[in-house]
Amino acid sequence: MDEPDASRQQRNGPAADTRMHGVFTDADTGRLTYALSLSDSCLAVQRINPPSSPPSSSSEHLDLRDCLGSRAHRGEREDQGAYLCAYFYPYRRRWMSSSPVRQRDERRFRLVLNTEDNNDDDEEEEEEEDVNLREAERWARAIRNNTARSTGNTHGVLFSEVGRPCGVMVLVNPQSGRGQAMALYNGHVQRMLTEADIPHTLVITERPNHARDLVRNADLTQWDALVILSGDGLLFEVVNGLMERQDWEKAIQTPLGILPGGSGNALAASLHYYTRASPVCGEDLLTSCGFQLCKGQTSALDLISIRLSSGARLFSFLSLAWGFVADVDIESEQFRQIGDLRFLLGTLVRLASLRVYQGKLAFLPAENQPETHSGENQLLDHLLVPLDQPVPQDWTVVEEREFVLVLAMFQSHLSEDLTAAPDARSDDGTMHLLYVTAGISRAALLRLFRAMQSGTHLDLGCPHLVYRRARALRLEPLSPAGVMTVDGERVEYGPVQAQVHRGVARLIAT
Repeated sequence: MDEPDASRQQRNGPAADTRMHGVFTDADTGRLTYALSLSDSCLAVQRINPPSSPPSSSSEHLDLRDCLGSRAHRGEREDQGAYLCAYFYPYRRRWMSSSPVRQRDERRFRLVLNTEDNNDDDEEEEEEEDVNLREAERWARAIRNNTARSTGNTHGVLFSEVGRPCGVMVLVNPQSGRGQAMALYNGHVQRMLTEADIPHTLVITERPNHARDLVRNADLTQWDALVILSGDGLLFEVVNGLMERQDWEKAIQTPLGILPGGSGNALAASLHYYTRASPVCGEDLLTSCGFQLCKGQTSALDLISIRLSSGARLFSFLSLAWGFVADVDIESEQFRQIGDLRFLLGTLVRLASLRVYQGKLAFLPAENQPETHSGENQLLDHLLVPLDQPVPQDWTVVEEREFVLVLAMFQSHLSEDLTAAPDARSDDGTMHLLYVTAGISRAALLRLFRAMQSGTHLDLGCPHLVYRRARALRLEPLSPAGVMTVDGERVEYGPVQAQVHRGVARLIAT
């Protein structure tokens, strides 16, 4: 049977240009009758009133850009009808809410085509049921096809390609955050993937670096994408596991998805921020990221090569931190059971006994280096020189001093509610470098972090805060003890260098 198209005349209604038309009833009660019209961009639903009722002229137009998918199924037992289900996630305001959020809206309709009455032939009844189901399936396919065409500007669409998809691997860390990741999968993620008709396999990690070992050795031809339901740490494992493969150039092109299930959820918050929608948190952020995932659009993702003093090389997608931010991140682990509030508590504890660190910093300003796409140079760190040599002359050198913090951001968000680099994008080829020098008061530092909640900290004019864009950096701690983190994970303490490699990986995002 030919695939339906919105431009073709359908059996269940009159012909119209670029539209399908049909008459359905309410799936729950069967008392209301609706005229459905499908165009390239929307599903119009108009109530057909009984003869004794006043005419209804208004139609509800459901935007297919908000649609995840559509399915058809038979009725139960003696029900000869077929059922059409469409799943929408439009922006709506909640009661007492200041901004709209995506909310699930399932639409169900019952279809019974005109048949002869008093039909006692079982074979004919079965045939009529098949006709109803086939017609409902035609509608479901047409909605899915037009939904895929309504995604807007994309770099690629994963799950609407012709042919059977392999599916996705969903990696879940059950210990992340407050240990709620599995509940989020069962309560939200599984349903959304089913509605979008995305086959998936659930993998529950059992130990640190389990995901890293898994993707290092996996047959990636089995998967269309790798999806992480956890905090940022599990994606850090996955990225570095892919980069440790012999076929890393091909492996790192496997699209990566992130669903917030941890404490910080910085990348997930960044992806929502890039949609220009109002800020959300918690399960609303999960719904937003789940919607982006199911839409299947891909964009480029920068990776940052980080060289540690031991010679080890790591790949980062989020941040490099030393000082206050790294201290709070690691020391607040003891408060993990309170979720993202751990960072607030950790911040207050560290403010009470503010530390400073002696060190050196140098960086290559972004304007001093033309943009390059690093896939062409085998990811060579061509901007870096050995740590025992001086930095190149076109670098900016910050004289040795005391720092409260040094933070290099590669995405917009440091956590769900902290917009550390409001101008960042996932593939801008830039490090957003912020550092705070000694002498800042506790009150001023607290004001900076409060302003970071709205991304306005750079507008405060704080003399101790410096912001620069860079393509490479070198950081040399001189204090004998301290904490360094990469993507929120603790790494060895000591001199470190980093360079941006633009657009190396692929991220499922708008």
